[in-house]
Amino acid sequence: EVQLVEAGGGLVQPGGSLRLSCAASGFAFSNYGMTWVRQAPGKEVEWVSTISTAAKWTLYADSVKGRFTISRDNAKNMLFLHMNGLTTEDTAEYFCARGWCDKCDPRILTTRGRGTQVTVSS
Repeated sequence: EVQLVEAGGGLVQPGGSLRLSCAASGFAFSNYGMTWVRQAPGKEVEWVSTISTAAKWTLYADSVKGRFTISRDNAKNMLFLHMNGLTTEDTAEYFCARGWCDKCDPRILTTRGRGTQVTVSS
């Protein structure tokens, strides 16, 4: 069974940092690009970042570029999202998803975890 389990969300003040993780199982993790998407209340799912299989290429939405860093550990089947300089606009449920997404419609990434909530508030 394919599973993606996110962790690391929480409440953080503006300007703070969080590191999200995603534990993958049930498939050959190193063979897939991986993606983070997010969904804020009342808004559509938004693509955040994508990483290639061997982490050679990474892509970021303009809204997070320079603040977020995606990474992966293929030996441990783990995906990460390091988030710095958080703002209230980053408040959302964050999901890891299987697949490469070059500014794609994130709805096509149907293999996702259940998400982890990130709330940025003073």
